[in-house]
Amino acid sequence: MRAPFGQGPDGAGGPSGPGGAGGAGGPRRPAADDTGRFNLSAWAIRNQALVIFAVVLATLFGVLAYSRLGQSEDPPFTFRAMVIRTFWPGATARQVEEQVTDRIGRKLQETPHLDYLRSYSRPGESLIVFTMKDSAPVNEVRETWYQVRKKMADIADTLPPGVRGPYFDDEFGDVYTNIYTLAGDGFSPAQLHDYADELRGVLLRVPGVAKVDYFGDPDEHITIEIPNAQLTRLSITPQQLARAINAQNAVTPSGTLTTAFDRVYVRPSGQFTDLKAMADTLIDINHRLVRLGDIATIRRGYDDPPVSQVRAGGRAVLAIGITMQAGGDVIQLGKRLDAQTAELRARLPAGLELVEVSSMPHAVSHSVNGFLRAAAEAIVIVLAVSLISLGWRAGVVVAISIPVVLAVTALCMNGFDIGLHKISLGTLVLALGLLVDDAIIAVEMMAVKLEQGWGRARAAAFAYSSTAFPMLTGTLVTVAGFLPIALAKSATGEYTRSIFQVSAIALIASWFAAVMLIPLLGYHLLPERKDTTARETPRRALRKLRRRDDAQTRRTPVAAPRASRFHDRLRDCIAWCVKRRLVVLGVTAALFVAALAGFALVPQQFFPSSERPELLVDMRLPEGASFEATLREAARLEKTLAGRPEIDHLVDFVGAGAPRFYLPLDVQLPQPNFAQLVITAKSVDDRAKLERWLASTLQNSFPAVRARVSPLQTGPSVGYPVQFRVSGSDLATVREIAEKVAATMKADARTTGVHFDWDEPGERSVRFEIDQQKARELGVTSEDVASFLAMTLSGYTFTQYRVRDRLISVDLRAPQRERVDPDEIVNLAMPTPNGPVPLGALAHLNNELEYAVIWDRDRQPTITVQADVRGNALDIDVTQAIDRTLAPLRASLPIGYRIETGGAGEISGKAQASVIAQLPLMLVVVLTLLMIQLRSFARVLMVVLTAPLGLIGVVAALLLFGKPFGFVAMLGVIAMSGIIMRNSVILVDQIERNIAAGQGRFDAIVGATVRRFRPIMLTAAAAVLALIPLLQSAFFGPMATALMGGITGATVLTLFFVPALYATAFKVRHFERGVRTATPPIEYTWS
Repeated sequence: MRAPFGQGPDGAGGPSGPGGAGGAGGPRRPAADDTGRFNLSAWAIRNQALVIFAVVLATLFGVLAYSRLGQSEDPPFTFRAMVIRTFWPGATARQVEEQVTDRIGRKLQETPHLDYLRSYSRPGESLIVFTMKDSAPVNEVRETWYQVRKKMADIADTLPPGVRGPYFDDEFGDVYTNIYTLAGDGFSPAQLHDYADELRGVLLRVPGVAKVDYFGDPDEHITIEIPNAQLTRLSITPQQLARAINAQNAVTPSGTLTTAFDRVYVRPSGQFTDLKAMADTLIDINHRLVRLGDIATIRRGYDDPPVSQVRAGGRAVLAIGITMQAGGDVIQLGKRLDAQTAELRARLPAGLELVEVSSMPHAVSHSVNGFLRAAAEAIVIVLAVSLISLGWRAGVVVAISIPVVLAVTALCMNGFDIGLHKISLGTLVLALGLLVDDAIIAVEMMAVKLEQGWGRARAAAFAYSSTAFPMLTGTLVTVAGFLPIALAKSATGEYTRSIFQVSAIALIASWFAAVMLIPLLGYHLLPERKDTTARETPRRALRKLRRRDDAQTRRTPVAAPRASRFHDRLRDCIAWCVKRRLVVLGVTAALFVAALAGFALVPQQFFPSSERPELLVDMRLPEGASFEATLREAARLEKTLAGRPEIDHLVDFVGAGAPRFYLPLDVQLPQPNFAQLVITAKSVDDRAKLERWLASTLQNSFPAVRARVSPLQTGPSVGYPVQFRVSGSDLATVREIAEKVAATMKADARTTGVHFDWDEPGERSVRFEIDQQKARELGVTSEDVASFLAMTLSGYTFTQYRVRDRLISVDLRAPQRERVDPDEIVNLAMPTPNGPVPLGALAHLNNELEYAVIWDRDRQPTITVQADVRGNALDIDVTQAIDRTLAPLRASLPIGYRIETGGAGEISGKAQASVIAQLPLMLVVVLTLLMIQLRSFARVLMVVLTAPLGLIGVVAALLLFGKPFGFVAMLGVIAMSGIIMRNSVILVDQIERNIAAGQGRFDAIVGATVRRFRPIMLTAAAAVLALIPLLQSAFFGPMATALMGGITGATVLTLFFVPALYATAFKVRHFERGVRTATPPIEYTWS
């Protein structure tokens, strides 16, 4: 009867198996049962040309695919937020909240996938941010935005008369890869706009550009200023004047003439072609023709007061932002833009400058180069470990497999549309130490069998039959350790998902390389023993493996090399652990308990600061401050910063925050009392120096400004790291509770800059109390009075001036001198049917304070108390400490009021919960894989119990090196459990094989541990040392530290804890030796 294909010559009970005493049998069954499977290694050796062709082809395509991988700073990320803006001119913040924001919010709450609504109501304006749940599928986002628009259309007719909008922005998450400023002395904003339009047309034709937007581009206006005295003298109302002007400028159809041959359009003249034509317009006023230029001043200007402004180099500039098409390569786009803008600069008129102030391609290039340098260092480290530990021949075999696996990984990444960014590149560095594990195990097994005198083909086939499936189980268990990241339904999970994708591709590719490429390379490169009887062809050797020869099974094996002193001591140490198993288990349990206790001392962090050199300076004046006041403070800070040696350049955004030039940027909404400076330092060290100097300068020299200085953050947008929201139905009660929360936060010395996101009523208002009786007697209404005041103070847009493709508003308003002093309003004469009447005769003025803004969350007034952290304090640590202190206050809150954690604490909690929610599925997958391999509840439980052992090393390493435990480190620790169980699977499988080969259980445990010591230590060394290049990374550094400590500690414990646990579980006695051993067990040395 023929032996199963791939079985070694020693058969089921022979002494020459991987554990030193037998064949390749699986656990608890004859060795031959495990060798009847198709043998990939044997197949690869028989079909060498085909395998080599496939490897070369995959490598070449992989290199090509790598060159085509899209490159970006951050992974693709779906922003699940939409901004909805509505305007109601003349309404107070409270009226806007009650009549507009609340009505819209009530309807939006019916929309599927809604997480929360965050809104602010300002005088005349409502803004709502609709945020979807993180768990909402990506393909549902567009449908949700359609539903939002549909529901807003449904309630449009229920909003108060005079409401404009709603207007929607569902491109809130667009990232501007490049931002340029266009400026020049002597060029007006209108001229800058015209030149920018020319540039825009060219830039949109650059491959990869999606859209081009402008910032700091003020709207142009034509203002007709007519003094109140002139209106009184002419006895005309502003509305009558506006109608007369508009009647001449209107575009109305005037008919066509149809002849026998063609159609002729009739076009009457009269529309304004320039300001002179507008000034020459004759107005019929009370049956008198009056030239408009004689009674009013006509000027062409811009927003007054300004809405926003972008500044650079101490002057106003026009900023041009460029976004990239989805899936593009940002570095290639940067090269194209550099070439195109260089050409455009040469064509600009003298004095006009186009300056790049933000470049994601340059930042990505720096980041990618850094990770590629780390990857190269990791490859060198892994190669050095392989060559030193395995010898040059075996080391070369492992070394050749590394670029092949990386090429296949790049090929698969291109196929699955995974680009190069900080997450995927960091994961590649992480995976480098793991993808050689299987290769080391396979080549080490071949080397051992060759030392025993086996032929290369037989050794290769035997390595597969004895290690392939334990390796596959270990690989899949390791991949399963990353599974919660892939399935996490959160923004953070989506951001880090490529950790699973890249590691899974690399590890699975490494297994195939270990069972196909490594045996083939080993067949050609590994040396046979000189006393091997004869060199056989691969086909003859593999044909021999199919024969079952009982006589050969009983043959005495080739003598093993003499054991080393280290080998003897290791065997004695493991034997002692098995004998003193309760001591070992007790010490391990004590170390684990100590680690759990010590974990409370490990600093907690969500995501670290970015390594980019930009620094953000937020300047916020009191609510109600004018744009001019904000502009003065911002310009003063610019002058203060002038000449600082740490600064490369800066851009100042006044009246709004910077556009999203960086994916995780917390974009600030438009507000006249806000300015944000984006300062680019020359280096990260200069950024830190400048940050300290700015914090002191702003505190001492800008007392009227609430300022914040912060570097860019990684991970999802958070804003202030420490936040607590207070919500309830009554605003006064909410503010009272918020004051108590603020006091608690200030009591923690680690917080700084504690404040509310919106202040008490602080915006001045003049209430015009109309005497309705007198108004009726004079034939005017409240609407007439409001329209007159609006025209006088803010201007009244009544027509448009058409220039090419632009429409310029034409406004009617009073001169500047009549709209400065609130007390002078009563002296204005208002036209009435009975003649002009001073407003003071109709009404009197009351000065009041009103809310400049009201913030709501889910239609309830909400005040967020927020703060930064001092020095090296970490956001999560501070948030958790304050949260515990607030527990008594929470317990005493009235019904309907609540205090919620926001900031880094909230987002971190959501992110961790989304990952933890997937742990049961991960556990099911891991248990299924282990059960398939081990076929025993006890053995599966034994392997699973080793998974938490990594925490001992993790806590020790983090405390020793002072690294925080953040979200990325948590992902690494979860995945590390799979790495630990991988080693345990292989060790337990080896014990079972030894027992199946006839060894006594005590000798089987000790022999298997000694046998697996070398590959386990080598793979652990490769994994740990390959992480060294990541230690300096702010993003991956804590994760690398945790993994290095955890893998090191768990590897050592596995080699001593698992034998002790196995002996305890199966009640193995130390005198159980050689129960049915056919020949003495063979021991191996490390050569």
